[in-house]
Amino acid sequence: MEFRQLQYVLQIAKEQNFSRAAEKLHIAQPSLSQQLSKLEQELGLLLFRRTTNSVEVTPAGQVFIERAQHIMDAVEQLKQEMDDLAQMKRGRLVIGTLPITGSHVLPLVLPAFGKKYPQIEVVLVEETTAKLEQLTISGGTDISFLSLPLIDNTLEWSPFLEEEIWLAVPKSHKLANYKQPVALEMLQDEPFIGLKRGQGFRQITVDLCVKAGFTPKIVFESSNIETIQSLVGGGMGIAFVPQMLARAARSEFAPVYLPLQSKPTRTLIIASRKGRYVSKAAEAFIQTLHETMQLQQNET
Repeated sequence: MEFRQLQYVLQIAKEQNFSRAAEKLHIAQPSLSQQLSKLEQELGLLLFRRTTNSVEVTPAGQVFIERAQHIMDAVEQLKQEMDDLAQMKRGRLVIGTLPITGSHVLPLVLPAFGKKYPQIEVVLVEETTAKLEQLTISGGTDISFLSLPLIDNTLEWSPFLEEEIWLAVPKSHKLANYKQPVALEMLQDEPFIGLKRGQGFRQITVDLCVKAGFTPKIVFESSNIETIQSLVGGGMGIAFVPQMLARAARSEFAPVYLPLQSKPTRTLIIASRKGRYVSKAAEAFIQTLHETMQLQQNET
């Protein structure tokens, strides 16, 4: 069994097509098929069932793919450790981020990190909470911005910010000039605008309402928090928003932001896969993140 054969099997499984896999691997399709047949003969097992139009992973193939992925991941981590020994003269850091967090935290942190470590290439991956957790677990990101609670308990994490959750209402809303913090129970009959399923803040919205004794009536959904704010500003409903977003919105079309009586909060974290090697570049980014957040809090 050769290392390149592991790469071939993983690429075939990913593409589910020999032609596309061969193209990605920069080899001829007959060579790829020949290498797979050679490996299957050596193992005495079929890894894929081939038909004219599809490639299906067999049960043995599934086991092989899982083990091969672990090996490839270990090789990648070894490369990272060797890069670290080169004292960060070069490197690559893949950061996963939620849309809300990324748009308000990264503009503060990335310039500071880039100034300190110009030799480190930073790649950003923006996804929903559920997809981002899976990417972090599989090694698709080195570290990821997430919020509690997590869906998967195989991640390890550290908090970097706790912020209040506020209520956004249209300027024409009856609560727009309300002088007291708003009780959640007052919102029972209101139309809500929320993020789509799979976003962590969507679940926060639902949980807050359920805790107050009702299920939110979500009339519009969006994957973009800025769209949600615009819909609220246009009078289509109300929404919960993170405090960082409320502070940043200053346009004439922005909603009115109100504190909530129960002072709910969300905790932002940096997560990585439990037991995975954390590179020096990732450690340096996390340190820069904490320093930047502390400086930001001191200024406010």
